[in-house]
Amino acid sequence: MRADEIPIAHTPPGGWRGEMPQPILADCTEAIAEGLPDLRGYWQAFALDIDGTPSDDLSHLERVEQAGDRVVITAGGVIHDMRADGVLEHGVNDVSAMGHTPIQVAAAFEDGALVLRPNNAFVAVTRRLEGDVLVWRMLPLRRVTRMRRVEAGSVPPSA
Repeated sequence: MRADEIPIAHTPPGGWRGEMPQPILADCTEAIAEGLPDLRGYWQAFALDIDGTPSDDLSHLERVEQAGDRVVITAGGVIHDMRADGVLEHGVNDVSAMGHTPIQVAAAFEDGALVLRPNNAFVAVTRRLEGDVLVWRMLPLRRVTRMRRVEAGSVPPSA
């Protein structure tokens, strides 16, 4: 089954709570598009800096799925399902994790990083592999989260 054959997922009203929803691309057999980094897996924060100051809140857990140029990030009560092709209409058309307000975000892979641009304007978020570490930068908030892959079986049921 190709990524195009699987309906786009959206965050349920009010966000999901408790157990993380089932993977969206679980039945997809399409490979990741050539040249794109493999960000797939469950990722747990081990270091967080806000404005250059370390934080001890390491509760962030996310799941990244990929097939073709499609990327689905499930975390923090939201499901962001996107095509990383730089086209605003194919990006995240969902709600924000903070406040569940509607967002429209273009997504593209640039220099090995997944880059998210709200309204296809400024770079707001990047995710990049640095060795075995996934580095998630929220640029307007000057927040950098470093994550390690964890086994799906070790993910807490109330993540």
